Amino acid sequence: MIELLGRVRDLERQVATRDAEIARLKGLKGRPEIKPSGMEQGAKAPSAPPACGPRRGGGPKTSRRTIHEDRVVKATVPPGSRFKGYQTFVVQDLVLRAHVLRLRRECWVTPDGQRITAALPAGISGHFGPELRRFVLAQHHQGQVTVARLLALLRGIGIDISKRQVMRLLIAGQDDFVTEARDVLRAGLDTARWISVDDTGARHAGANGVCTQIGNRDFAWFGTTQSKSRLNFLTLLSAGHGDYVVNDAALDTMRDRALAGPLLARLADSAVRHFACPAAWAAHLERLGIASFEGSLAPARVATEGALWGSIAAHGLLRDAVILSDDAGQFDVGSHALCWVHAERLVHRLDTFTEAQRAAQQHLRCLIWWFYADLKAYRADPSPRRRSELRARFDRIFRRRTGFITLDRLLARLHGRKPELLRVLDRPEIPLHTNGSENDIRACVTKRKISGGTQSEAGRNCRDAFLGLAKTCAKLGVSFWEFLGHRLHVAAASMVPALPDLVRLRATARSPGVLPRLRSQHTRFPNGNREPGTAQP
Repeated sequence: MIELLGRVRDLERQVATRDAEIARLKGLKGRPEIKPSGMEQGAKAPSAPPACGPRRGGGPKTSRRTIHEDRVVKATVPPGSRFKGYQTFVVQDLVLRAHVLRLRRECWVTPDGQRITAALPAGISGHFGPELRRFVLAQHHQGQVTVARLLALLRGIGIDISKRQVMRLLIAGQDDFVTEARDVLRAGLDTARWISVDDTGARHAGANGVCTQIGNRDFAWFGTTQSKSRLNFLTLLSAGHGDYVVNDAALDTMRDRALAGPLLARLADSAVRHFACPAAWAAHLERLGIASFEGSLAPARVATEGALWGSIAAHGLLRDAVILSDDAGQFDVGSHALCWVHAERLVHRLDTFTEAQRAAQQHLRCLIWWFYADLKAYRADPSPRRRSELRARFDRIFRRRTGFITLDRLLARLHGRKPELLRVLDRPEIPLHTNGSENDIRACVTKRKISGGTQSEAGRNCRDAFLGLAKTCAKLGVSFWEFLGHRLHVAAASMVPALPDLVRLRATARSPGVLPRLRSQHTRFPNGNREPGTAQP
């Protein structure tokens, strides 16, 4: 009898397995998988103890929190009840209230009549403490809270403060932060193998200007100016040095920019090659008879751009580094690379009027994205054979003729930028897009929409400096709140090293040439097509 029952159970399992397979082939849903109840799990034998080592997820969250206060909560119980210990319940709260401190500073008069007053404690500058200054800076620069709302918030908490005093907390006495932001730029340009750049509109002193972002995975820096020229960009890249140098790098740049031979010879033959300020450089150009600044190819402008690039090279900045941009003309300096996302966007934004034009456009987009995926795979595992194959394939894509005149002209234009689009073949460590810069500069755009523009030079410098410092802290894994606390000498604040030192440390610790594995083989395309005649990876 027992054998028959076992046989019946085996047959039932076989039938259930076949039914499930038939349902799967038909695309139907199979029988639901019902998990055993807790009683059945409790009846099972105890499982083996977990292996030694850290628990996945980092363990209970409460174990990583510092308990500041223990409080016993009494319970109302009937007579005769037995005490069974405590049940722990952790509550996080925020203590935010006005705290007025009155300092009674001792005053003494020395025997010789000199009056001595006790110095203020560290971190106190003016009539507002370091915690309040940290709160104001974090709310305004990281939280994007406007001055008006910040003033209302502080008054609601109980702080007796005016709008002018809030502005002073945001702007006055921030030279150390501005200097550290400049040093972050110098450290980043000194150690970077590549940087990505972008710009956006910004208002200052009632006039339209431009805010330029410079950065990579380790740092970010912002600079607001009134110009959007190559000369302005080179000035920003000089990281505040402000001098002009006529060296081999400068002369090569002038030669590439088609500066006239006689003028180039005058600059090369001059005994003076270093100029400490713009006035000294302008006087030198005037002595050599190079005075015209009108137009992008004016001799004086080309010479100045070259001298600035010579200064950048003389200070050891951007040594063999690639500048990645969205094809804006002012960023075309040094070793330049182009963003593939912006290149494909030109094809995507073409106006089409017939089905043939739309089909040609979509086919080219698929070819470009498939080529982009193979470039990502190449970055993960570069080889000379794949490099030559990708160069030949680039020519096949961008030299084709579709019959769509506008598209064919665009393809010819993109083919002319082949060295910059394929810079990644020689430098696999650089990214294929400027998404990092787009993400960084979004903070500036948000700031512009919420708070408008700046009026004073100090306000502009502070806005740019704190935006860059907040972004740099996020990239380095440093709390911006703790960074402000340490710099403002807040009591019990964690020690945060100098951000330029952290940038250099990150760049030194990262091994060049070791790139993360990229999952490019699973990239999806608009219609799922692949380029005809190419092998599947």
